[in-house]
Amino acid sequence: MNTLRKGFLMMVMTVVASASFAQTIEDGKKFFFYERFESAKKVFSQLAANNVEATYWLGQSEIALEDVTSARTLYQNALMANSNSGLLLAGMGQIELLDGKTQDARQRFETAISLTQSKDAAVLNAIGFANIIAPKGDAYYAIDKLKQASTLKKNKDVDVLINLGDAYRKILDGGQAQTSFESAIAIDAKNPRPSYKIGKIYESQGVQQEDIFARYYNEAIAKDPTYSPVYYALYSYYYHRDVNKSKDYLDKYIANSDPSPKDCYYLASILYASGQFQQSIAKSDECIAADGANPYPNLFGLKAYAYDKLNDSVNAKSFFEQYLAKQTADKIGPTDYSTYAKNLLKFPGNDSLAGLNIDKAVALDSLEKDKLTDITVMLNYYTAQQNNNKVGDWYKKIIALRTQPVKSDYQSTGFSYYRAGNYPAAVAIFDSATKLFPDDVYSYYMLAKANTGIDTAMTLGSAVAPYQKVLELGYADTVKNKTQLMISYKYLIAYYANAKHDKATALMYCDKALALDPTDADIPKYKEAINRLNTRTPATRTTR
Repeated sequence: MNTLRKGFLMMVMTVVASASFAQTIEDGKKFFFYERFESAKKVFSQLAANNVEATYWLGQSEIALEDVTSARTLYQNALMANSNSGLLLAGMGQIELLDGKTQDARQRFETAISLTQSKDAAVLNAIGFANIIAPKGDAYYAIDKLKQASTLKKNKDVDVLINLGDAYRKILDGGQAQTSFESAIAIDAKNPRPSYKIGKIYESQGVQQEDIFARYYNEAIAKDPTYSPVYYALYSYYYHRDVNKSKDYLDKYIANSDPSPKDCYYLASILYASGQFQQSIAKSDECIAADGANPYPNLFGLKAYAYDKLNDSVNAKSFFEQYLAKQTADKIGPTDYSTYAKNLLKFPGNDSLAGLNIDKAVALDSLEKDKLTDITVMLNYYTAQQNNNKVGDWYKKIIALRTQPVKSDYQSTGFSYYRAGNYPAAVAIFDSATKLFPDDVYSYYMLAKANTGIDTAMTLGSAVAPYQKVLELGYADTVKNKTQLMISYKYLIAYYANAKHDKATALMYCDKALALDPTDADIPKYKEAINRLNTRTPATRTTR
């Protein structure tokens, strides 16, 4: 009996222990909402067999872990057995959105809504969430479906209101977003996520809102000190502002997150931010060795930047090349391309490749001032090389990206081509400038000079009209424009005397030039030479 009793008690204890450690879908969702995606994946993996909701969330965990391929396979297989599941259809629609198949995704969402008769809050929430996180998702569609979910009877899911707030954030409506997050707080005052989300709104508005977003972040921490996303936000914010604060928040983030190869990178990155470049390289090497066959790609980029700071262009160039080869294209930023380009320019013969990387940086940068900074890299290089034609080409790119034309851009571009002897390119630029800035004397003057470079024999007469325009406009400020005026007169004197054999017109321009500058030594000589010419004023045409 004692043996039987002992065995029975051990069996009961095992059942009780198993029950106490059994994790639920709600446990997995909490891991997911706390961005502990590996932990969420483990929970949902254990629950997914014959459980549609767990399968949906397992797919979401895979997507969050950047394994869209596994999520796609999971949803496809699950739909074979549960073709009418609204949640699985919403999940598959999300995959199609991530694949850029927006029409297929919309059809999938509408099918899910139809099958559930617009009465399943979880399905509407999943559709809203899918459209929020996918770059090509429709935030307005998300808002519509999340509003429907929030008005369904018995729906008290805080996640719906949080997603609604995120949908408003996607369309940059911070006021409505905050209202949605505050509604979530009203339902669950202890949930840290809405406070954190409100903080993100104010952080996006810049440093002037630091007191406000810090208050909301601290409010989230007070509600749950294990909520790691808020620590990551503070680590990132202070990274370039206060490296010691950043390090403190990083330590808290790592302590409350799932272990990840990224953690080692973050620690190496903090060394970089504190100016310990050699130590950052050593830590990166340690991380790469620990990661085995597939090191975290950012580590190679970090080493590249560290070597760049140490003025070791050989290693900087090498590690930028490794980083760009290992990293996915969507994770490479404009500064990566521009810094790589700067290092390439330190090695002869790499200017074309550097230019291609600057073009990539320009394409990715969103602000005009940052695009101009990128282009300046190549402008400075070719200016130092005295390659005026290339300088003109890069100035021309500035013209192309400007939202409003700037006169100096055209002048710099055209003059660079002129100095290079590329007169047709100079003519094209200065001709455009005269149309955009019709009162600009310099543009007409340089248009005339560029045409002179083409028409050296004065047979085309293409410089005449712009030189005459200089005379028309230049008298508004004869002190400033005196040089251009006198050169214009001298060209027109030569043109009418030598090319057109029009003595009277040539002498007329001589007189006007002398009236502007009686001290000019050349004009009297021109008059004397013209008066000696045997040319005559062209006869007046008569009609028969």
